[in-house]
Amino acid sequence: MPKRALITGITGMVGSHLTDFLLDRTDWDIVGMARWRSPMDNIAHLTDRINQRDRLRLVHGDLRDSLSLLHAVEEARPDYVFHLAAQSYPKTSFEAPLETYDTNVEGTSRLLEAIKRTVPEAVVHVCASSEVFGRVPRDKLPIDEECTFHPASPYAISKVGTDLIGRFYGEAYGMKVMTTRMFTHTGPRRGDVFAESSFAKQIALIEANAIPPVIRVGNLDSLRTFADVRDAVRAYYMLVTVNPQPAAYYNIGGEHTCTIREMLDHLIGLSPARDSIRVETDPDRLRPIDADLQVPDTSKFRAHTGWAPEIPFETTMRDLLDYWRGRVADGAVRLVR
Repeated sequence: MPKRALITGITGMVGSHLTDFLLDRTDWDIVGMARWRSPMDNIAHLTDRINQRDRLRLVHGDLRDSLSLLHAVEEARPDYVFHLAAQSYPKTSFEAPLETYDTNVEGTSRLLEAIKRTVPEAVVHVCASSEVFGRVPRDKLPIDEECTFHPASPYAISKVGTDLIGRFYGEAYGMKVMTTRMFTHTGPRRGDVFAESSFAKQIALIEANAIPPVIRVGNLDSLRTFADVRDAVRAYYMLVTVNPQPAAYYNIGGEHTCTIREMLDHLIGLSPARDSIRVETDPDRLRPIDADLQVPDTSKFRAHTGWAPEIPFETTMRDLLDYWRGRVADGAVRLVR
């Protein structure tokens, strides 16, 4: 009998790519949990499979509603759980910190309680974030798993809670709950509230003459290590299938490190409009404080699973820009955020 996986946040960038990966690389049945109001754009290409229940079906659930989570887990009876759902926008968290804490911290606890009551033997991936490390001194780079947490946003604080709750359930109850701190990962379907995706979207709109040739930016001096989302979901699959250990926690990330400014220059260089594009700082895009050095040490996860990133930075950026070009050409987007 095929294994079953429950993916919370299936309509997000990572959830949708993970679904694609599992449908392509495994024979597992998949239950995707989504809020009733979640946009379905990222899984629109899977509509026929959902309608036909061809190894894929959806269940409504909300991390702020315990009964809906219990229903989702009981409906799925999963062998594997990928907990990806979250209020995942750092900038939004400054404006809605309590919602962020409720969704990410208490929501994770609610979900793990439902799993403990229903399928305590399930292998569970709890997705935290590299943002938990926050403002790291340069002499601590690259960041390993034991680096001190110094979160720089309500979102990051909420992910500290997510991380610790996941580890607690593994240690206290012997559940196979593992936590990841994925560093910057991007690609097609990335939300436009994130820097590189916002830049790619603005370039696509400029190319279509929908907006003036000005890219609005925030802090361009932050240092980031980039990974492709398709490498990330392969890592998550290996996390739960290669000798999973209760309460284990891992840093995962790519190999290409550069500043946000260098990443933006690369994107602009891919555009035929490159010579006309100007860059302007938008105060609304600046965070009160920023996690400005995000460079991971991923040796622990690589040694345990054998995973390594495969998709080059250049391919990731081109695919991201082409994704937004397609969205603009289809008339799906006109607004800059």
